[in-house]
Amino acid sequence: MNLFWNPALRGRSLLTLLDFTDAEMLELIELAVTLKARRRAGIRGDLLRRQNIALIFEKSSTRTRNASSVAALDEGGHAEYLSGADLHLGGKESVEDTARTLGRMFDGILFRGFAQRTVELLAQHAGVPVWNGLTDDFHPTQVLADLMTLRERFGRLKGLRLAYVGDGRNNMANSLMLGCAKAGVDFVNCAPRELAPDAALLAKARALASANGSCVEVSEDPAAGVKGANALYTDVWISMGEEAQREARMKLLAPYQVNEALVAATGTPESELIFLHCLPACHDHETTVSRESGALEVTDAVFRAPYSKVFDQAENRMHTIKALYVSALCDGAAF
Repeated sequence: MNLFWNPALRGRSLLTLLDFTDAEMLELIELAVTLKARRRAGIRGDLLRRQNIALIFEKSSTRTRNASSVAALDEGGHAEYLSGADLHLGGKESVEDTARTLGRMFDGILFRGFAQRTVELLAQHAGVPVWNGLTDDFHPTQVLADLMTLRERFGRLKGLRLAYVGDGRNNMANSLMLGCAKAGVDFVNCAPRELAPDAALLAKARALASANGSCVEVSEDPAAGVKGANALYTDVWISMGEEAQREARMKLLAPYQVNEALVAATGTPESELIFLHCLPACHDHETTVSRESGALEVTDAVFRAPYSKVFDQAENRMHTIKALYVSALCDGAAF
């Protein structure tokens, strides 16, 4: 099974999707598709043999933590999980000093936390590739998995239409807007005015989309915004650190719930539509968060529908993160 390796990606960090050219981003997704097929064929390789990756997590995680660990192990590498309790990051020790120390011990660092500035400082001072596994501003590794899921389902990316419904200025909305624009996917940000995307970022995404023959739109009307969509995407209404805004956020976003009526408003046959969510999702009352907040951004019927591909997305986190590791840490001899 041949693997395409782009030497231009060796040693590269990913802090936002703007760090890669459009072509490089798409090549990375194609590598992930091949690595997935390789794993399903029962092949466990050694592309990351003796490579050690630090996983710095300020925020808890199911998908990012496990995807990051298994991605390394599958190809003979090692991932070391470091929580806030394991480090002095930004407290007793500066981010710069932590980066300089870990960069001498590890071959790469994946960070999941709060401030975008933290991952930027890690990349500036570590001397090894650094990957953004989530910050308050961006979530690029998730969007790589999202685009991979679209490609798997439809066989292409260019010409598709994705409607994101909910908090239009959170890290998922920001990164989806950029990723879709770079891939030639039409993107609609359906959000109330109070949660509209940053104007400068919106302008950047529109310029990227224009270059790729697609568009980026903003709509306050969810029913109108989702019309013609091939993919409906949503995220939790209350992100980590925003719990104090629960009541106001629930009231503001109630009209933006992804339910069967909104699915029908797309006008797209269910056989040609998918539902996506980065997870965890509030879709029933079986979780503590759902019971306490009542904030259900998607109904259980939609979440469990045949067109829901949320667990394909979850699996694809592993394959796309593996592609990042392999692209940045391997040399041509490994291929």
